[in-house]
Amino acid sequence: MFESSETLESIFSLCGALAMAGWAGLILLPRYPLVVNVIARLVIPALIGLVYITLMLSKMGLAPENSGFGSLAEVKALFTVDALLLGGWVHYLAFDLFVGSWEVSDARKRGVHHLLVIPCLLATFMAGPAGLVLYLLVRTAASAMSANRSIFQGGNN
Repeated sequence: MFESSETLESIFSLCGALAMAGWAGLILLPRYPLVVNVIARLVIPALIGLVYITLMLSKMGLAPENSGFGSLAEVKALFTVDALLLGGWVHYLAFDLFVGSWEVSDARKRGVHHLLVIPCLLATFMAGPAGLVLYLLVRTAASAMSANRSIFQGGNN
């Protein structure tokens, strides 16, 4: 299973296409709970997660003796095996998409305009944790602005 580099390339492409479909849904269809809460948050990450599990379980035996997760050098050695490197990549795809879906639903719940969330989603897609931090900053700023508006509107009554 997953023996050839062509197969690994196909898996890479398939997982990337699935993730892109999820990101497109988050950006273009943020008001559809089926897209945000089911497809982008659960279905696509779970499918990619199954690929991750299969890759890691079936190919961990190919890892060099000096590989593992205990040091940077061990992780580097682990990822010399293409199937395990692909496993690491699809891990990112699944988790970043999950985080992006949380950003969209959290923003909707808090009344953060979706146009403010789109750059955060793009950053999460491209740089994972940096996008999450950006979203948290946008959320905080939007909340502060909303609180200020409430104070001023309350004073006019």
